[in-house]
Amino acid sequence: MFIDVVDLRNFYAQPLGVVARRFVSRGIRTHWADVRQERVAGIGYTIPYLGIFREEAERCLAFMPASQGVVKWPSNRPGLATLVDETRLPLTDSAVDRVLLVHALEMADDPVTLLREVWRVLSPNGRLLAVVPNRRGLWARTDTTPFGHGRPYSRSQITRILRETMFTPKGWGEALYVPPVQRTWFLRSAVAWERVGASILAPFPGVNIVEASKQAYRAIPVKREKRKIVPSLEPVLAPSPGGAVRM
Repeated sequence: MFIDVVDLRNFYAQPLGVVARRFVSRGIRTHWADVRQERVAGIGYTIPYLGIFREEAERCLAFMPASQGVVKWPSNRPGLATLVDETRLPLTDSAVDRVLLVHALEMADDPVTLLREVWRVLSPNGRLLAVVPNRRGLWARTDTTPFGHGRPYSRSQITRILRETMFTPKGWGEALYVPPVQRTWFLRSAVAWERVGASILAPFPGVNIVEASKQAYRAIPVKREKRKIVPSLEPVLAPSPGGAVRM
């Protein structure tokens, strides 16, 4: 179930939300350093992060699930956000080059259908970038942040669902090594937490960031039919001692 858009907006207005936005944005930008002339779509609550692409991309749109709600974005320009059914996006096939998922996969009632819809709207060379709460991380274990709601995933679970929906994982990243503590004095050391966690490859980041490519074709294994030997029930004719054939 998606979190209400008001709660999401309020979180990102708080000091901890500002820290989360900073570090997650850095991880997103590492994977997508250049989106010039690309059509970018965000699904979930992506407006804290889409801003880094808005002036660069050919087109940048934010799709917000109906059960979450929608806010105007950007606030001082013509709106680029709309309310949608996340499993039936108002886009034609192969309409966008990149899709960003934030607060989406773990919140979806049917994540497989969501990813199949993403596959449909992506161009043949399209890329998906998903920010997903880490099942082993501290952020997934507290409900004071949006990352503590929904279903968190391990890397193996993310890989499995991507392959099931015809995506191939191409690159991994992590973010939010800093514990989700709301205290202002603690957040002053957030940069140090993040730097140390990334340098020692700590196993408990708050989110996994995975980039995946769209599989245009999918191999279907050929099933070999097993032949069954069925004994014949027809009578066998045998010659009689005198040369005549008898039943």
